[in-house]
Amino acid sequence: MTTVQLDYLIAFLETDLALPSDAIALGLQRTQETPNLLPIVLWQYGVVSTAELDRIFEWMEQRPVPALPALV
Repeated sequence: MTTVQLDYLIAFLETDLALPSDAIALGLQRTQETPNLLPIVLWQYGVVSTAELDRIFEWMEQRPVPALPALV
């Protein structure tokens, strides 16, 4: 997960799911090396329900993955 993708995910969590910033910060602390696990960690800590976790995954699937620059 790129930094930009993580920023979009955090914005989604804050605006659409109304998660508190401190709950997101806790999840980010636990996933420093693997930020793509943020939704799972939030679920494990009881911050999001399974229905909300499903909604996060659906949102992530709908987001286009930016193309990586070509290496020359």
